[in-house]
Amino acid sequence: MSQSGDTLFAEAKGVPFDMKIINKTKNTTLSDKVIIADTPLTRLKGLLGKKEFKNGEALIIKPCNSIHTFFMRFAIDVLFVGKDNRVIKVLQRLMPFRLTPVYFHSRLVIELPAGTLETTSTREGDTLLL
Repeated sequence: MSQSGDTLFAEAKGVPFDMKIINKTKNTTLSDKVIIADTPLTRLKGLLGKKEFKNGEALIIKPCNSIHTFFMRFAIDVLFVGKDNRVIKVLQRLMPFRLTPVYFHSRLVIELPAGTLETTSTREGDTLLL
């Protein structure tokens, strides 16, 4: 998609678009279908109401330094990412109805299907390419 209104429409509707998240340190792809939540409405909605989270999908929430999984239907993997695109904190298989601590140096959060971080060996300190 172009950087026109089509992209903004897709993001607002929560439709994934072609964008990759790559772990530059490990040379692995974390996602190739990304939803960006960067407005009050999209950040509030997040993954709520989603019945499944398929491999290859991701949600980027920005700005963000803490999340919750209240009312979600599945576990997720979570990355807290700093301004230099380094992973600050990794949370694997975060179950529904949980609240994370606040990570003050996080500028964005990436939510991924449970098991993605284990499969890609993503760890704290890794550098991501968005």
